[in-house]
Amino acid sequence: MSRRKLLLINPVNPLRTGLTVNLSSRFPPLGLGILAALTPDSWEVALIDENFELFKYQEADLVGLTAFTTAAPRAYEIAGIYRQLDIPTVMGGIHASILPEEALRYVDTVVIGEAESVWPQVIADFTAGRMQQIYQGKWLNLAGMVQPRRDLFHPEYVFGTIQTSRGCPMDCEFCSVSAFNGRRYRQRPVDEVLDEFETIPQKRVFFIDDNIIGYGKEAEKRAIALFEGIIERKIKKDWWCQASINFADNEEVLEYAARSGCRMVFLGVEAEDADALEEIGKKLNLKKGVDGYKEVFQCINRHGVAVLGAFIYGMDSDTPEKLRRRTDYILRSGVDAVQMSYLTPLPGTRLFNKLREEGRLLYTNFPADWERYDLSEVVHRPTLMTPKEFSAITLESARRIYSRWSIRRKFAKTLHATKNLAAAAMAYGSNMNYRNLAAAKGALSEAD
Repeated sequence: MSRRKLLLINPVNPLRTGLTVNLSSRFPPLGLGILAALTPDSWEVALIDENFELFKYQEADLVGLTAFTTAAPRAYEIAGIYRQLDIPTVMGGIHASILPEEALRYVDTVVIGEAESVWPQVIADFTAGRMQQIYQGKWLNLAGMVQPRRDLFHPEYVFGTIQTSRGCPMDCEFCSVSAFNGRRYRQRPVDEVLDEFETIPQKRVFFIDDNIIGYGKEAEKRAIALFEGIIERKIKKDWWCQASINFADNEEVLEYAARSGCRMVFLGVEAEDADALEEIGKKLNLKKGVDGYKEVFQCINRHGVAVLGAFIYGMDSDTPEKLRRRTDYILRSGVDAVQMSYLTPLPGTRLFNKLREEGRLLYTNFPADWERYDLSEVVHRPTLMTPKEFSAITLESARRIYSRWSIRRKFAKTLHATKNLAAAAMAYGSNMNYRNLAAAKGALSEAD
C-alpha cells in the first residue's frame, strides 16, 4: 500500500510583497513545521512555501494551509484547486480561527486555535473517512512540545525561528494575539527550548514570542535562566526578539540577554503621544511616558543591544500635525531601527469591530479585500483627517524616516551607543528592509 501524502502550503499575497520583498524579512512557517512533526511517519509530508516558490500543483491526499489575514484570499484560491478535484483541504492559523465561517466557504475543514491538541485527531478522522468541518484546539501546557520539521524549511531562510512562550495578558485594542493564544502567558521549559535552539542551522535567530521577557518577577527569572543556558551550552548565535517596554526594568535580564547573543529587541512603542496610547490601550507605555522611553532606550543600548521601535500612524486622535511630530520624535529618539505602520483593523480585534460598526472601513468586499489589510495601506476613515490626507502624511513620513541620510545617521548613533558592530549592523539591516518596503509602496525613489 502506497504512503499517503500530506501537502502543507504557506501562501503569500502575490499582489503585495510586504516585507517578503526582503530575503532577511522572511521567516519559516513554524506552525506548519510543527504539524509535519505531529504527522505519523507512515505519511509523506511535503511543503510548498510561497516565500520562495510560486505554488505549482502537486498531488496529495490531504492539503493543509495556514494564512495571515492579508494572505487569506491566496489560501482560498489554492484550496479551490484541490476542492475541484475532491482532495480534502484543512486550514488553520489566526485568520481562519477568527473567521471559521468564512474559511469554510473555501476549505473543507477549519482548525480553530492552536492545532497541536487536535492534529492527531484530524489525521485519524481523515484516515477513517470522517473528517469534521470544525476542530477546536485547546490552549495546552507547552511542556513536551514537538520540535518542528526544520528539514522541510527552505535553506535560504536568513533567520531561524523559535518560540518559547504563548499568550498575552495585555489587551491592546488593535491586537488579536490574546484572542488566538489566550490571555494567560504560557512558557516552555527552559531545557526544552535550549535543546531545540541547538538544532537551528542558521547563525541568526528570531525569537517569535510576542514578549520574551514575560510579565512579573517569575517570568524575569525564567528569561534569565534561558539566557544563562545559552551561555552555558556555548550556543554561539546572534538573536533578536520582541518584548514590551518593561524589557529594560531589570538590568540583570539585559546583561544575560546581551551575553547570550541578543543583538536587537523589537519594542511596541506605538506613539509618543499620551492621547494615542490611551486610545489603543497601551497602558504600560502610557505609564512610562516619553521621558521613560528615553531611559529604556539608553539602558538597552548600554548593554550593547539595539532597539527596533514600532510606531503606529492613524489613531483617532492623530492629525497631520501630530503625525509630523511623531516623525520628528522618531528621528531624534534613541530608537535604532524603525517600523512605521498604518493602524490596521484586523478581524478579531476590538478595533475592527468598532470601525465596522461605525461604518468607517474603506474596503469591505471580503474576502478579496483582506489583501489590503497588510499594515501598509489606509483601510479606514480617520476622524480628524481624510484618508487622502492620512496617506499623504504617512508617505511624507516614510521618506523622512527611511531616507539614506536618516538610516546612516541612525547607524552611526547605534554604533556609538552600543559599542557593538553586530547590533548596529542588525539595526541597519532592519532599516534597509523597511526602506525597501517603502520604496516598493512608492514612498521613496532611488535618490531619496
